[in-house]
Amino acid sequence: MSKDRSLEWVEYTRLDAEVSKARERVVTELGLSIIVNGKHFTTAMITPMMEKEFVVGHLFGWGVIESAADIESITLRGDTAEVSLLKKKGKAKGPAEIGSDFSVSREDIFKGVNAILKSKIYAETGGVHSAGLFRRGAEPVCITEDIGRHSALDKVIGYALINKFDLSHTFATSTGRMVSDMVSKVCRARIPVVATKTAVTRLGIEIGQECGLTIIGFVRDRGMKIYTNPQRVV
Repeated sequence: MSKDRSLEWVEYTRLDAEVSKARERVVTELGLSIIVNGKHFTTAMITPMMEKEFVVGHLFGWGVIESAADIESITLRGDTAEVSLLKKKGKAKGPAEIGSDFSVSREDIFKGVNAILKSKIYAETGGVHSAGLFRRGAEPVCITEDIGRHSALDKVIGYALINKFDLSHTFATSTGRMVSDMVSKVCRARIPVVATKTAVTRLGIEIGQECGLTIIGFVRDRGMKIYTNPQRVV
């Protein structure tokens, strides 16, 4: 087992010009059970790193908490996260309207997307998604990795909430598709701009337009596609 809990050595049979035995590291999966005020909330399959940030971001994304201040304590024990809230869990809230006047240059968008593509774990295994949060100038706030694109985004948002960053003046990047629930999480966090190297869905576009989010897809060397609120890209 590697010292890094996110990776583990395995043996495999290599078949090319000849058959041989070899070893490599692969991404580890952890079934993390989240217990909120003594009741099971969910079990999420994640890469075992930044578990606390994941829990905070995940609960926020589902409307269980409004901020990290709603959490009295988080206790991590193996494959379980026990969360004690200062108030009872309310009804989950949907995406929020984004009123930020934040703007970002196209160069910063390229830098932000390129930054999350430099994942060492992906380079070694090809087995993770990455997400990032940046200030203007593509100054990184947090870059995360996980087997799931949703979980990587949860970790980014959780990190920002724990460290009390002003999300209204940041932009997020992801290696995953901007589907409706991904867009909803970004809107709920009131992050004004999100960019991905890949595709955007129709419902994702509708939610982004309704919330005032700028959604950018297919960020590649030659350009990008701005699906909603293009005025924020200068």
